[in-house]
Amino acid sequence: MTAVTAPPLALTMGDPSGIGLDITLALWAARRTLGLPAFLFIGDPEALADRAKALGTEAAIAEATPETAASVFDDAIPVLPVRLAEPALAGAPSSRNAGAIIGAIETAVTLTMAGRCAAVVTNPIAKAVLYDAGFPFPGHTEYLAALATRATGRPVLPVMLLAGPKLRSVPVTIHIPLKDVPAALTEDLVFETALVTANDLRQRFGIAAPRLAVAGLNPHAGEGGALGVEDDAVVAPAIARLKAAGIDAFGPLPADTMFHEAARATYDVAICMYHDQALIPAKALGFDDSVNATLGLPFIRTSPDHGTAFALAGTGKAKPDSLLAALRLARELALHEGAAALRGEG
Repeated sequence: MTAVTAPPLALTMGDPSGIGLDITLALWAARRTLGLPAFLFIGDPEALADRAKALGTEAAIAEATPETAASVFDDAIPVLPVRLAEPALAGAPSSRNAGAIIGAIETAVTLTMAGRCAAVVTNPIAKAVLYDAGFPFPGHTEYLAALATRATGRPVLPVMLLAGPKLRSVPVTIHIPLKDVPAALTEDLVFETALVTANDLRQRFGIAAPRLAVAGLNPHAGEGGALGVEDDAVVAPAIARLKAAGIDAFGPLPADTMFHEAARATYDVAICMYHDQALIPAKALGFDDSVNATLGLPFIRTSPDHGTAFALAGTGKAKPDSLLAALRLARELALHEGAAALRGEG
């Protein structure tokens, strides 16, 4: 009987002038010690080889497909080539390479939605570099949602989850200015974001009955309206709808008392109202090993919870911990999703 090999993870190159290449190389070099799940690197093989040389890292590189990646992985980094327009210089990003950066993401999604890769893991991008080339999306999350909608014909609500060893947190509003949050925050958005989160925690994280702690928008969760009406008028009705849908959600809670150790023991995920309300505690509690996961997509996507760190690129000082956590979480989620599918869930 022929052994069945699990599809590899699809790992994008990110911005090749940042630390994505560095941390990819560092993890592959320690693959045996770490028990690293096999990945297919989608990006420019010459850029990867050049960075390995600059770092003094010994790394064989072999062109591969999703079907051959696992067999190659022990001896070489399997690469599906997406060529850059110009050589990548560490620490000096170029908008001329934006097409390849975006193309690597699209290729990873296409392969994963076709079942040829198990999940998408994205190395960091620099949004300003892509904006200079006309990229119309606020970031990775929104672009991935657009790719999913294009492939399926169905709109999706992408939900950003920060997953670390001590906290999972979700921002309801993401990449918008703080002054725009109250107008953007609606009962439907809070409800739908929490619903997507609960569904993914069940189907992909293996949490049978997820507990959702919902933060208030205002200090002291509005203090009964004295410090803002949104918590009573928007957040509380959304929580009531979640409870009616059979979801264990509670709040709105004052955000300043949600993240200490005893409070975190009472929930599986914190639903927060804006970007920094979710990301500050997540990064404070797990800066090096938290993972950015996008929920609500028809495929699994994880990413390191940090940026391109151009100043560290090519120096050998970049820490690969968050990418390691992203790869491990992607593999874990793929296994949970596969098990849920066998049980007929989802």
